[in-house]
Amino acid sequence: MYDILVYLFENCQQHEVSNEKERVAKKLSAAGFEESDISEALSWLAGVARSPHRSFAALPGSGAAFRAYAPKELARLDAECRGLLIYFEQSGILNAQTREYVIERALAATGERLTIEQLKLVVLMVLWNQHIPSSRLVAEDLLSPTTARLPS
Repeated sequence: MYDILVYLFENCQQHEVSNEKERVAKKLSAAGFEESDISEALSWLAGVARSPHRSFAALPGSGAAFRAYAPKELARLDAECRGLLIYFEQSGILNAQTREYVIERALAATGERLTIEQLKLVVLMVLWNQHIPSSRLVAEDLLSPTTARLPS
């Protein structure tokens, strides 16, 4: 699923993914992705488009509140992932509502425990699908492997 999300981000427009699902599915199939993976990715993206956080009351910012994680969230998001969410919120990439939405979409993603790279992709897709402006540098940072930035 994650390879498909990267492909969509790099090769499709957001409105195309939202409004032309059959065309996008054909494009993904032609690119060599399997039907089950395509279906899973498009279903996950449909959840992004539904945006349940819009109905939440305004959440306090990170300076005014502490975010405690439920056991289910702790099982899927290790300390490194939770630290990354804090970093994104403190740096202004995410706000409290968007953070909650990222957590919801992370729990909806496949696999038992998300890697840091998978969480970065979830963040990127939430920002992209919510039309939240982000610089190209932020997108490149989210798509690049962590190890590529570490000195050897």
